Parts: sequence; structure tokens; C-alpha cells
Amino acid sequence: MGAQWKAKHKDVAANAKGRLFGKLAKEIMIAARNGADPASNARLRLVVEQARKVSMPKDTLDRAIKKGAGLTGEAVHFDHVMYEGFAPHRVAVMVECLTDNVNRTAPEMRVLFRKGQLGTSGSVSWDFDHLGMIEAEPASKDADAEVAAIEAGAQDFEPGAEDGTTLFLTEPADLDLVSRALPAQSFTVLSAKLGYRPKNPVDPASLSAADLEEVEAFLAAIDANDDVQNVYVGLAG
Repeated sequence: MGAQWKAKHKDVAANAKGRLFGKLAKEIMIAARNGADPASNARLRLVVEQARKVSMPKDTLDRAIKKGAGLTGEAVHFDHVMYEGFAPHRVAVMVECLTDNVNRTAPEMRVLFRKGQLGTSGSVSWDFDHLGMIEAEPASKDADAEVAAIEAGAQDFEPGAEDGTTLFLTEPADLDLVSRALPAQSFTVLSAKLGYRPKNPVDPASLSAADLEEVEAFLAAIDANDDVQNVYVGLAG
């Protein structure tokens, strides 16, 4: 939960499929500004791989690349904005947005944070590490995560979100380099992105069931906003 909050319930996750495609389309459009060919555009390649993993329709993917690269004649502009603060019960939250209208997004965030506390820039980011996060699975029974991390240049590794996967952590600048190196170490990359993880996460067990439910409801409301790309939360586990 600390690396990146995700809706837990299957019905919520299913309903979020369209929003997921929308979020990925934004990232693809921004990455494609530096070229429409994933082979020569590392950032685009990583996002395209992520989109394919979640079965984004090919026409949606191609349209986002062309739009971002300026091949359709449509102007594309998104601002990257981070909002920091606290969910209920002083749980630190960082909200990453991509928006075509900051004047719309800012008041929406203020409303959503009423049940928590919206902070200023830097108010909680000091308690998060900015890292490259690569989720990968072994491609052979001989794959060794520790050896792969050392050889590929990752900072650290830990069990991934899905059973049998490994999360490799890197310096932000090394994300693409490590992603390219892992296949030679018998690991198949499932996703690769920059993100934030809390340095001092709150143990969910320290919250009552009612308090934790309140935090979850707050996070779900934030995540449902169309301008929100990622929600990083200071909760362990």
C-alpha cells in the first residue's frame, strides 16, 4: 500500500478499468512528445509495455501515441502537479495529477482533502523516497532475485504485489537501464515506473477497523478523480 495505493475490492477494480486506460493514455501522450517510436523513446516504450500488460486496446494505444507525437493535428497539453497532505488519522498522502486545466483540478483537490488535510509543497514529500519501481517475474526456475538486482544495477529488491513477482527498486535515472538489463538475468519485466514510497509508514494494525475504513474511503475518492494518475500513501503493507 505504501508504494502505491490500489483499490482492493474486485468490483471497484473492474469499474476502474476505463479510468486506468485513460490514465495510461495521458502518460503515453506525454511520452510520445519525444518521438512516436518506442524503440528510440525509452519513456514511451516503458509506458507502452505497461499498457499492453493491462490489455489496452491497440487502437486506443496507437491513437494516444499519434496524438502525443502531434501526428493528428490536435494540441495536447498536460501539467504535472503533485498535491501533498494527510488522509484521516494523519496518514501521509502524495497525489500525482496530470491535468489539462489546473484551475479545475486545484479546487477539486481542496474539496477531496476536506476529510483529511491538504498541505503545501514539501509538507510530506520529505518523508517519501523517489524511486524507480520495476515489477518482474522469473522467466526460469534458476532466476535469482538477489543476483539479478546486483547484476542489473538495482538498489534493492523485495516481493512484488503479485505472488511470485519481485519488485526491483532503482535510482530514478537508472529505471530504463535496469529494465533493459533484467531480461538477461532471467526476469521478465511486467511494469516499470517512477514512484514514491514512505520512509516511515504507519502500521495499519495501529488503526481501528473503522479508522482504516475511513482512510480507504478517502483514498478511493481521491483515486476516482479523472486528473489523478497515482496515489502514494504512508501505510505499510
